[in-house]
Amino acid sequence: MRKLLACLALGLGLLTGGGAALAQSTAPAEAAPAAAAAAPAATPAAAPEAAAPAASATPKIDSGDTAWMLTSTLLVIMMIIPGLALFYGGLARSKNMLSVLMQVFVVFSLVSLLWAIYGYSFAFTGDGRFFGTADKLFLSGVNLESFGALATIPEYVFVAFQGTFAAITVALVLGAFAERIKFAAVVVFAVLWFTLAYVPMAHIVWGGGLLAQDGALDFAGGTVVHINAGIAGLVGAYMVGKRIGYGKEAFMPHSLTLTMVGASLLWVGWFGFNAGSAGAANAAAGLAFINTVLATAAATLSWISAESMIKGKASMLGAASGAVGGLVAVTPAAGFIGPMGSIVIGLVAGVVCLWGVTSLKRILGADDAFDVFGVHGVGGIVGAVLTGVFAAPALGGTGGLTPDTFAMGAQVWVQVKSVLFTVVWSAVVAFIAFKVADLTFGLRVSEEQEREGLDISSHGETAYHR
Repeated sequence: MRKLLACLALGLGLLTGGGAALAQSTAPAEAAPAAAAAAPAATPAAAPEAAAPAASATPKIDSGDTAWMLTSTLLVIMMIIPGLALFYGGLARSKNMLSVLMQVFVVFSLVSLLWAIYGYSFAFTGDGRFFGTADKLFLSGVNLESFGALATIPEYVFVAFQGTFAAITVALVLGAFAERIKFAAVVVFAVLWFTLAYVPMAHIVWGGGLLAQDGALDFAGGTVVHINAGIAGLVGAYMVGKRIGYGKEAFMPHSLTLTMVGASLLWVGWFGFNAGSAGAANAAAGLAFINTVLATAAATLSWISAESMIKGKASMLGAASGAVGGLVAVTPAAGFIGPMGSIVIGLVAGVVCLWGVTSLKRILGADDAFDVFGVHGVGGIVGAVLTGVFAAPALGGTGGLTPDTFAMGAQVWVQVKSVLFTVVWSAVVAFIAFKVADLTFGLRVSEEQEREGLDISSHGETAYHR
């Protein structure tokens, strides 16, 4: 593990030190997000159509944009509770169902508060390369008349919308080490990793930081959300250790019905996640919307087709997992690619994510309980890299941030660098966060408590009564 950390630290140094020089030599000067140079920081809606007017126009509330962003915020909350909670809960064994629901519910509540207290300020103020400033701690200066990074919606709405992204990112990590971690350890990890991984990554990519300056494209969270969470989940799976009986017993989902319901809620809510990241009720939102439909549908069919060829049968779990893989992969690309590009990304993601939760999982040897890395980490990497390909105008894309000078090779390299940076940053912070949690409360419940189930041993309740 020490050698791994040394390599990660070296990689981070190369990426942060060498990345700026590479950015200057490989990316056009105008490749930084349009809004990064303006007073408000850049937003996930870095599409030229949405960002350019916001950077130059006098801020004025638009009721249509505001209504859409309020709706998008609600949709993302629905993704977390109940969507993600039910998706993960159905994958757990019945004796751990309640613990999964509890962890997701509490993490959403905890991160929502931390976001308002300091997360928003350090993510979306200032022009630092890695962190923002403390100018808006406790939402200081945010009021009915203020605007954030979007010039047509109240800042309160922007704060709330971005807060849901922070909450779901931390909640996603929980699936990797479910069914054996202490509840107190979850809370400690959530606070530390949110503070040192999610907040700086949001600033680095969306707040005008290092990767934004390098011209990285991430429309709604391929690096900030999915790769970030996937890597943290993998580190957590290693550090918490394998479940008792893993590899010897069949750990079957206790309710694929609930998993399907959760996946469906995720799919519907994801329209707020992706189309909402346009930051307005405009054509960019419409493009992200249709791309979210098509990529997800393609990934669902891709996954179950490959599964049928390998196992002879297509499963409901495969269909649900494929859908989530497609949603993940299209997230960084949603507002930058054309509909046909989204279909290709979905088809690729379905097959690659299936490989991620089978062959790659065996190679890695980690007990990633609900395949957080296999779906979110792998799917996020696929989507982030292919964004650089299918954003090309010749392939139906918008040309990203520089449609007149877009160069596929240069953009793909920028995307690869953003992926590598995210992997290193998230892994190092996750290791530190889990180590602190281990030193304070311990990471894992006792063998007796694990066999009994976390519902009873950690919360004194059960999800079901007979």
